[in-house]
Amino acid sequence: MGGAMLEGWLERGAREVVVVEPHADAMAGFRGRVTACADAASVPKDFRPGAIVLATKPQQAEAALPAFAAMAGADALVLSIMAGKTAGGVAAMLGGAARVVRAMPNTPAAVRQGFTCAFAGPGVTPNQRELADALLTAIGEVAWVEDEAMIDPVTAVSGGGPAYVFLLAELLEQAAIEQGLPPDLARRMARRTVSGSGALLAASDLDAAQLRRNVTSPKGTTEQALRVLMAANAWPRTMSEAIAAATRRSRELGG
Repeated sequence: MGGAMLEGWLERGAREVVVVEPHADAMAGFRGRVTACADAASVPKDFRPGAIVLATKPQQAEAALPAFAAMAGADALVLSIMAGKTAGGVAAMLGGAARVVRAMPNTPAAVRQGFTCAFAGPGVTPNQRELADALLTAIGEVAWVEDEAMIDPVTAVSGGGPAYVFLLAELLEQAAIEQGLPPDLARRMARRTVSGSGALLAASDLDAAQLRRNVTSPKGTTEQALRVLMAANAWPRTMSEAIAAATRRSRELGG
């Protein structure tokens, strides 16, 4: 995710970018375009960032963040994309003075089609929020919430959502093969059906339910399939349970 965001910023002309990444191979695509450091101690002493983006795994936050406390004073925006970690918790790990925007982007950011929900923590100035918005719109659409608790279901729905869509493509491909279609055709058809439907949804003013009904002819083949998928113990129940499970996990990571 951090790499996808960085690519978007570089495309928009970002300069003086310093990346702390202990794994050198992860920086292969950015050589010559950013200053790469193996750890916080290697960051140039005269570097004064306008924004610090935290893209580490939440389980590693307590060990990794204190090294950045000196850089994360009140003048620098701290943009955290760590699942679960609250704005207050991130600020505390950075020494308490940090102004933190907590955000949850998703992986379509890699093709500048991401969706990000963001929350401005205590003390974030209008200029810092504007900077965060500019950074996040470089990778797609941005929405802001006033209640930080909303970021947990956002994480479940939007953050994890691409995985659920990819699972749909995977299952469509498998089912097509089960019905006798050649594997290469099954894959092409499943991928294009999912991506094309997403493009239609994005381009249409109709809601998803109406678009679904438009595809469903009475007593036709799609109606028969939807009777299975929309049964009370099928997609409606399992999707609800899946989102609830992911939301709980996001809250646990913040503990």
